[in-house]
Amino acid sequence: MKTIYKFAVVPSLPEPLKRLRELASNMWWCWNFDAIELFIRLDRNLWEETAHNPVALLGRVSQERLEFLANDRAFMHSLNAVLDRFDNAMSNGRVFKNLEGDSSNFLVAYFSLEFGLHESLPVYSGGLGVLAGDHLKSSSDIGLPLVAVGLLYREGYFRQYLNADGWQQETYPDNDFYNMPIVPLFDEDGNPQKLHVNLHDRSVSVRLWKVQVGRIPLILLDTNLEENSLDDREITAQLYGGDLEMRLKQEYILGLGGVDALKKLGFNPTVFHMNEGHSAFLGLKRIKDLMKNRGLTFWEAMEACSSGSLFTTHTPVPAGIDKFPPALMDKYFWKYREETGISRDDFLGLGREDPSNHDEPFSLAVLALRLSDRYNGVSKLHGEVSRKMWRKVWPEIPVDEIPINHVTNGIHNKTWVSHELGNLFDRYLGPRWAEYTEDADLWGAVDQIPDAELWKTHERRRERLVGFVRKRMKQQFEKRGASKTEMNLADEVLNPDILTIGFARRFATYKRATLIFSDLVRLARIITDTERPVQFIFAGKAHPKDNEGKEFIRKIIHIIRKEPFRHSVVFLEDYDMNVARYMLQGVDVWLNNPRRPLEASGTSGMKASANGAMNLSVLDGWWCEGYTPDTGYSIGRGEEYTDLALQDDVEYRALYDLIEKEIVHDFYTRGRDGIPRTWVSRMKSIFKEVVPVFNTNRMVMEYANKFYIPAHSRWNMMRSGDYNGARNLTAWKGKVKANWHEVKIVKVETASHENVKVGETIGVKVEVTLGHLSPKDVSAQVLFGSLNPDGELVTPQVRDLSVSETRENITVYEGTISCHNSGMQGLAVRLLPSNEALSYLHETGLIRWA
Repeated sequence: MKTIYKFAVVPSLPEPLKRLRELASNMWWCWNFDAIELFIRLDRNLWEETAHNPVALLGRVSQERLEFLANDRAFMHSLNAVLDRFDNAMSNGRVFKNLEGDSSNFLVAYFSLEFGLHESLPVYSGGLGVLAGDHLKSSSDIGLPLVAVGLLYREGYFRQYLNADGWQQETYPDNDFYNMPIVPLFDEDGNPQKLHVNLHDRSVSVRLWKVQVGRIPLILLDTNLEENSLDDREITAQLYGGDLEMRLKQEYILGLGGVDALKKLGFNPTVFHMNEGHSAFLGLKRIKDLMKNRGLTFWEAMEACSSGSLFTTHTPVPAGIDKFPPALMDKYFWKYREETGISRDDFLGLGREDPSNHDEPFSLAVLALRLSDRYNGVSKLHGEVSRKMWRKVWPEIPVDEIPINHVTNGIHNKTWVSHELGNLFDRYLGPRWAEYTEDADLWGAVDQIPDAELWKTHERRRERLVGFVRKRMKQQFEKRGASKTEMNLADEVLNPDILTIGFARRFATYKRATLIFSDLVRLARIITDTERPVQFIFAGKAHPKDNEGKEFIRKIIHIIRKEPFRHSVVFLEDYDMNVARYMLQGVDVWLNNPRRPLEASGTSGMKASANGAMNLSVLDGWWCEGYTPDTGYSIGRGEEYTDLALQDDVEYRALYDLIEKEIVHDFYTRGRDGIPRTWVSRMKSIFKEVVPVFNTNRMVMEYANKFYIPAHSRWNMMRSGDYNGARNLTAWKGKVKANWHEVKIVKVETASHENVKVGETIGVKVEVTLGHLSPKDVSAQVLFGSLNPDGELVTPQVRDLSVSETRENITVYEGTISCHNSGMQGLAVRLLPSNEALSYLHETGLIRWA
């Protein structure tokens, strides 16, 4: 039935409770348990029925209940205490003080295709979105000036259920935005804030919404408007839904529409952070705007825009990158090319590792690399993997010098630490642990927590987890129309007193969810040990198109329905942030066994660590940095395999060995008081060594110091004097590129003999021709150090050579190197473009080797 008028109905709150709506509309509540507790006290049953959504809750609580609470002195005292904390956090929270010089216009725009803030706002899929949500929360906590941009999905990511055979099914319920912690934006005249994005041959209307995340605004774009065609309304229907063309349209709206949205709302960022390549089109939009508004050429505008841009890659394999065929790019960007004057080959080359390869598809990750000055992976190992993966973008550059850095991921500790454990930290560490969670000195105080008190707190969380699992299992059985016998089984699964191992994540095949089931006889022996039993909890979703991942889930379901597994191994359907919290806060051990090096970082293990759980993991992603014998267990020692069957065989045996010979021993070795003191000691080591490092406070500050602040300064430099910085650097790069073919190394001389003693120096003299370039345009370097068996330099030292002489068309560079180690050594000589305005050594991509 078609409506002729639409209007929003809001709760009628008594005057003393008016600010509950303000509190419900700021996601600050979701990482402050005293605020959550307020909403629970309104109506515990409704809190569960509304999926912990305070906005929906306020609309459903009876008027009688609201009037009663408005006159309840205890409730009002709690409400006012929470509001005092809220007001203080918004007005007097931490101030980011790391900036030097002109910081008045410093603002970071953070773009991501998904944001995982809380289960009540289901516009996220998994780790990437949850990381983005934690990034915003910590930015609010530390006072970093930041605004975020994403898409508002009508259906979000899919809800999961399993059929009778254990095969994953997907449903896509519509989100009710007006009953979620999100607000529509209006202009001064009361009209909805909208913008129009030219897409192919039409204009698409986009409505703007806002989620307030503490002090950080998150702007979300929505195309589900009546004035749009049915196809265009579907652009923001599903996260990671649709075909390749739908993905391009989503990323088009996010990138180009996102830039326009910020401008329309009065935000003027100096730094743009692309969280994965999905938003890379934003660079194209910024270039076009600068050309139009400042009269720059395409390449001058690109120089300016890249100076303030950062690209974070989360993908360790090329198959995970969005790539579009040239014909599809032509369809959506032909007009852009006409308006900017860039040729088709030059445009498509921006998204190709090899711009001259006309058969190569257009990669958004490559586009992000070319439209940024700064790049990073999300762990130390992933930085190394990324440098190898993208070496074709910087041909001839040594892999170790490819300018992809790393910032290891983290988690927002206040969000993920259980309420019970948080109270314990409050008593012994003080409340600063939550606000200054990156302060390692603060965490030393965990040694003051009595072992018995810490252990009892953890045991209560395991009991809560088992209770949650039983309730959830009963709900799953009811949905399937299970028999009474099966329903009774739900009350008997798991034991709150025994060693509990959790595994929950996306069911991608490389994560090997079924590895623990490789030897069912041995696994049965482990879980049925009468003195040292073990139980397992699994959860996770496979992508709707990933049948191999779905088969993994089905295999697990078929196994755990049989004896002796049915009481000791469970699979929880519809994994979300709520399920994750219960599991991460209640398990004793967190299992992770991906194929190294395919886990870029992983953050679920960090969340488990924040609650004192031991990680049992392959040395991949963040665990390469977090592991010590005091903080968890390592499956293998970081080996990488080409024979995957051999890898599975070796690592499942190692996994069983660790459980049988080390983990159960450490867990069940108790004192007279029943406390596993060695285990508790390791829990404290985790709090002291892992938690202060692997958190988003540290992560965001590292982003700020490594990237945001330098990018802000460089952006200001590039745009100074009507963008003279960008104009001049572009002209210089053009000159160098046009004349680089004339740069040649004529002769290299070394003042040494075949055998050199340790401590001696070697003189190096290089004669070069520079053609139309001058010595100030070109630097000479010598690289020296140990050789591998193939005669290649291994992690060489680098020394700059100085100009010692110029004669006719020859320029002479000279210098010395010192020999500090014995053995076979070698040296290499190279020439590079040189300009103090360059952001990094290999920015031009040009190099000449001797």
